[in-house]
Amino acid sequence: MSIESSVNSAALSPIMKSGPLPIAREGYPFLLISLALTLLGAWLFWPLAIAFGLAFLFCLNFFRDPARTPPADTGLLVSPADGTVLKIESLSSGLYMKEPHQKVSIFMSPFNVHVNRIPCDGKVEEVHYFPGKFFVASLDKASLENERNAVVMRTPRGQKVAFVQIAGLVARRIVCYLHENTPVSRGERYGMIRFGSRMEVCLPPEWKVLVKPGQKVFAGESSLAEMK
Repeated sequence: MSIESSVNSAALSPIMKSGPLPIAREGYPFLLISLALTLLGAWLFWPLAIAFGLAFLFCLNFFRDPARTPPADTGLLVSPADGTVLKIESLSSGLYMKEPHQKVSIFMSPFNVHVNRIPCDGKVEEVHYFPGKFFVASLDKASLENERNAVVMRTPRGQKVAFVQIAGLVARRIVCYLHENTPVSRGERYGMIRFGSRMEVCLPPEWKVLVKPGQKVFAGESSLAEMK
C-alpha cells in the first residue's frame, strides 16, 4: 500500500484540482472501466450488464465531488470529511499532538462523499504515513492499527491542528497531495480515501467543539469547532 501524491509546490493552487464535472479526478479510471464493462456485458450477456452497471453507479456516487462553501465566519474550524461524528475525546497526549488536545472522530461510510478538505487556514508542518491493517473504521483500534496518513499544521495564530485519514475495512488506498511547508486554505481539497474510512481531527483544548456524537457533518461546510 502506498500514498498517492503529486509533485506540487507552495505556489500551486488548488492543491487537488477539481475536474470539469462534479466528480473527483481520481474516480475517472473506475468510471471508465465499469462503463466499458457495462457496455461489453450488454453486448455479450445482459445479467453482466446489470452487475457492471450497478458498479458504475456505485463509483459515480462514491467519487462525486460537490462544490462546498465554508461558513463566512473565519473563526470556525470546518470538518475535513463527510460522515457521522463517532466520539469526542479530551486527551493529555497523542501520536500527532504531544500536548493536551481534543479529538473528534468521524466515520465515513462508502456512501459519503470521500473528498477530504482542509479544516482551517495555515501551513502544513508534517505529513506522516503509517502502514497498517484494515479493521472496520468505526472501531477504536482502527485509530492505532489501520493504515493512515496524518497531517500536522499551524494556524496563522501559531496553534497546532492535526487531521488523520484512516483506511477502513474496504479502503485500500489513501490519497494525500499535501507536503511539508505547504500553505493551505480552509475548505481546499487535499485528498481522499477509497472506499469507506475514518477521519480524526485533533485540536487545542481551549477551542469550543460545536458537534455531538451521531451528528452528520459535511467536508468544507460543517463547523466542528470555534477557534480561539
